[in-house]
Amino acid sequence: MFKKILIANRGEIACRVIKTARRMGIQTVAVYSDADAKARHVRLADEAVHIGPSAVRESYLVIEKIIAAAKATGAEAIHPGYGFLSENEDFCHACDEAGIVFIGPPVFAIHAMGSKSEAKKLMGEAGVPLTPGYHGDNQDPEYLHGQADAIQYPVLIKAAAGGGGKGMRLVERSEDFPEALISCKREAISSFGDDHVLIEKYITQPRHIEIQVFADKLGNCVYLFERDCSVQRRHQKVLEEAPAPGMTLERRAAMGKAAVEAAKAVGYVGAGTVEFIANQDGTFYFMEMNTRLQVEHPVTEMITGLDLVEWQLKVATGLPLPLTQDQLQIKGHAMEARIYAEDPDKGFLPSTGRLIHLSTPVLSDDVRVDTGVEEGDEISPFYDPMIAKLIVWGEDRDTARLKMIRALADYQVVGVANNVSFLTRLCECESFANANLDTGLIEREKAFLLPVQYETPFETVALAALWKLLEEKRCSDALRVGLADATSPWSISDGWRLNFPAKRVMKFRVGEVDKPLTVVYQRDCFDMEMDGQLFTVKGGFVAGSVHELQINIGAFSVKGKVIAQGEYQEKLHVFLKGESHVLQWIDPLHYTISDHDHAGDVLAPMPGKVIALLAEVGARLEKGKPLMVLEAMKMEHTLHAPATGTLKAYRFAVGDQVKDGDELVEFEVES
Repeated sequence: MFKKILIANRGEIACRVIKTARRMGIQTVAVYSDADAKARHVRLADEAVHIGPSAVRESYLVIEKIIAAAKATGAEAIHPGYGFLSENEDFCHACDEAGIVFIGPPVFAIHAMGSKSEAKKLMGEAGVPLTPGYHGDNQDPEYLHGQADAIQYPVLIKAAAGGGGKGMRLVERSEDFPEALISCKREAISSFGDDHVLIEKYITQPRHIEIQVFADKLGNCVYLFERDCSVQRRHQKVLEEAPAPGMTLERRAAMGKAAVEAAKAVGYVGAGTVEFIANQDGTFYFMEMNTRLQVEHPVTEMITGLDLVEWQLKVATGLPLPLTQDQLQIKGHAMEARIYAEDPDKGFLPSTGRLIHLSTPVLSDDVRVDTGVEEGDEISPFYDPMIAKLIVWGEDRDTARLKMIRALADYQVVGVANNVSFLTRLCECESFANANLDTGLIEREKAFLLPVQYETPFETVALAALWKLLEEKRCSDALRVGLADATSPWSISDGWRLNFPAKRVMKFRVGEVDKPLTVVYQRDCFDMEMDGQLFTVKGGFVAGSVHELQINIGAFSVKGKVIAQGEYQEKLHVFLKGESHVLQWIDPLHYTISDHDHAGDVLAPMPGKVIALLAEVGARLEKGKPLMVLEAMKMEHTLHAPATGTLKAYRFAVGDQVKDGDELVEFEVES
């Protein structure tokens, strides 16, 4: 077994590999960029080597720097994780040339499956069913457009070297094809250094089912059953589960057999995933083979009781597979939810910033969290915005689903926009609960998953108000310490009045809706009224905490938590009864510019690079028309006209870097 390995990756997968290596007594070496100097994977590893600037093309994608780091530290092998160089045949070859073991498949297998188009040719020759489409080398835009027209819409344009939903566009009309092709190629070259694309027929209501395969250097190959990855947004997986609901033994055997044959056809070694598009009637087509460990591998580990990273390390040293196909069994059901720093209400736009509060559910054999960050860490604009993977296990699917809902209720994130509440609604929605799965589920359930206006219960606003009142008193008490007259009524903020109780209106905003709350100070409680509801509210901080409160509303008692954010603690994150809400405290002592004053602003939602200007200066544009494209966090983001008006000027040119909050255009809104 290896004594020391280097992990050519970052974030949660680097931490995941370190965990298994440490259990096996293997020393680990981390690599890091400027942005990751204080990252969790660097803190966990036995050694760490700096490899360059924050941009991946100057650090994590520079093969020479990774090899040099391995040699300098005496690492015998390199684990590539997923993404970055994990499926790069040049990197694999460089490891071979340097005498360093690449913990993954051989060069020829990566080459065979590295191009989606080449892989489909190979699979077609092997008799594996393929999705109708064009997988050739002719990349002339007019020729590709003609192929798409011949296939008939809708079609998918896919980067041949792609993965993770990047370099992929759904086109539903012929007239939309040219622009989609340009965007797809641009994103593909940025993410993978290769703008070669293929065109495929888009299957209506498809399920995305993948088979985990594993092969050793002795010719043995097994499949570790399937995962259903149909729940996606922007062609990226959001929630995965194993085994696939409704999978018959016969279909599992057929898909497993096809996956093993695909792996054997390229002389595969190590962990790999063969992905299929499946129709609702059970027929399936080969989509691609990922020659690496997948993000969603934990659900396979949960239902098999195996450690796939341990298998990778053993196979890489030349040992046989630990188990045969007959020895592998499925136990129970597992689900994985990807917790991202992104805003579902804004088209899943990624978010950056510091994690000022991060609290996870209690971990157990049934609840697991794989993460690369801790409270206080930064979500950087340079990398994927994943915060963590939350994995649960249950005896059956519905038990696992309910455990996931409970675990999500205990997952608290403050500092960046996040999708925790969205994931909760996803697990609760009828289609998912009934396993009515396909890749269009999120769009189909959009009204439930992304409601225009969220309900804000009285108790949520009451908790925010109580926290503000108690925080005012706590600060007041602290200021009175040492005063000559600490009992002066001018120094005490308990709302005492000579004849009548003090009364005030506290104003909160949820989204675009104001929630005024009338508060009447009583001797040991508060009377609060909102939307015609009147309750007596009392409570206090839980011992030792300035965030958690025990609140009594009438005859009911419950615990909640409030985390304040902002210079004046004006943004309140309220966690109560398994739900989270963000409330804006409208402080009458601080002047607030109205939304109307900023109606024409188009601000950079995050740091990024301008890669396309989509409208003519001087043009009159309707609200929602595309203005420009930013590249950030490895994805393209189109910004739109905020209202109907005239584009007066662009503030930045193509190729310019912009900072978070920069004003991007001069836009005149029609009155």
